[in-house]
Amino acid sequence: MNLREHECELLIAPDGSIRFLYHDALALLLREGDASLFRASHIEPIGSAWFADLSLVDGPTLGPYPLRADALRAEQEWLWAHFLPDCETL
Repeated sequence: MNLREHECELLIAPDGSIRFLYHDALALLLREGDASLFRASHIEPIGSAWFADLSLVDGPTLGPYPLRADALRAEQEWLWAHFLPDCETL
């Protein structure tokens, strides 16, 4: 079991900004304050394959993957490794 599929981790920077992978469990929290969200990537089909385009956060395009779920998994792994740093580095 992958715990990241069932937990929400919020990384809070010294300036108060918060980085996280969106999860519907956060919807109520986001309604309570002044929040702005932005997309970090796009999962798109090209032909019969799926690609994760991370150019919005200066990342690569990952793929091809036979299933959309594979592209989503690769996207999340890349974001956790490169865009959402460990709490100790903030």
